[in-house]
Amino acid sequence: GGCAQLGPPSLFLFFLQNVRIDPSSISFGMWKDIPVPFYLSVHLFEVLNPTEVLDGAKPILRQRGPYVYREFRYKTNITFHDNDTVSYLEYRKLFFRPDLSNGTEDEYIVMPNILMLGASVMMENLPNFVKLLLSGALAGLKQEAFMNRTVGDILWGYDDPLLDTINMIVPGLIPFKGKFGMFVGFNNSNTGLFTVYTGMKNISRVHMVDSWNGLKKVNYWRSTGCNMINGTAGEMWPPFMSPTSLEFYSPDACRSMTLVYEQSGEFKGVPTYRFVAPKTLFANGTDYPPNEGFCPCRQSGIQNVSTCRLNAPMFISHPHFYNADPSLVNAVEGLNPSKEHHALFLDVHPMTGIPMNCSIKLQLNQYLKQVSGIIQTGKITPVVLPLLWFAESGNIEGSVLNQFYTNLVLIPSILDYLQYIFLGLSVPLIISAAVLTMMSQ
Repeated sequence: GGCAQLGPPSLFLFFLQNVRIDPSSISFGMWKDIPVPFYLSVHLFEVLNPTEVLDGAKPILRQRGPYVYREFRYKTNITFHDNDTVSYLEYRKLFFRPDLSNGTEDEYIVMPNILMLGASVMMENLPNFVKLLLSGALAGLKQEAFMNRTVGDILWGYDDPLLDTINMIVPGLIPFKGKFGMFVGFNNSNTGLFTVYTGMKNISRVHMVDSWNGLKKVNYWRSTGCNMINGTAGEMWPPFMSPTSLEFYSPDACRSMTLVYEQSGEFKGVPTYRFVAPKTLFANGTDYPPNEGFCPCRQSGIQNVSTCRLNAPMFISHPHFYNADPSLVNAVEGLNPSKEHHALFLDVHPMTGIPMNCSIKLQLNQYLKQVSGIIQTGKITPVVLPLLWFAESGNIEGSVLNQFYTNLVLIPSILDYLQYIFLGLSVPLIISAAVLTMMSQ
């Protein structure tokens, strides 16, 4: 019955053989070294009134950028296992593209002193003398609540003597060595050891994650549901997709994400299903009980990721607090959330489960506040402050698109038409044969 709904058996077999993770399949090369040009574009939020914020004023932000990087992805250590799985490491390499960017990596931006303000909040409940020690050390190092640094330093790291000082005062508070930067682990690094199903024995499991770094579930969160590693690694999905939802595990967000079907469409001649984030993706436990495991929660629209970010007071959200509680947008000035600019989407070819066009967008936010005993935190009003947002975007184009269209759209549709032509031809032949048989009798 299943094949009847999916078209002719020959077509079913054709797709089966070409979407498995098998060196002889059409999609294997695409899976191994992703030929799609990916771009990482980053927007930083500059604080225009740092002195006033220290006196308790509402932060005024200005979005800077985008700073655009060409992203190359490739898989190494590809190992096939007996249980229908394959494991691999995927690396990302980034190259700055000044021609696509609005600004350079050398320009300066005033932003929160992420390390200092983060450590302050983390030490809030420690004895006063410890906080005074830190405050004295900060004064000695001439550290202030806001810093003026280059885009390159903020993203890719700078040497901060504060790291060693914090670890001296509170050993193990920030188990971190080397440079400190927002994307310090993003370039020339892998996303962890993924083990996924090849689909050789069961095509409906192809690309589904069996384990990540050897784990069947993570332990960042407070409920079994939230800790589950669901779906695929976020690059391809099993074929013959239904217009309902899709899931993937995101190491960057330390959790599985479910996107929901929005509409059918077409990308350069290839039929697609568009999947988007449901409003519940970053909802709090009160508005959406299944998310209770991601708490302690604040307003809906932001997710506390401190447990997977060395306990730093960090939150992820959609850019500009799109789809979030309006109080988050109103707590700062300079945000303009819109679906057009800030909603993430995936356009997938449903027959093969291969994305044609996608843009995954996330914002990184830090919780700031005045911490008694640490003079440098001034009178900062508690606020979830956007630091930056980024989009990882890519779409199939050029020869890859042509090859995909020919092999996985054109040929199947010709096969599809041919079966009806043959059926059309065979009906008159059967009738003629029947007539002849009757006449001969």
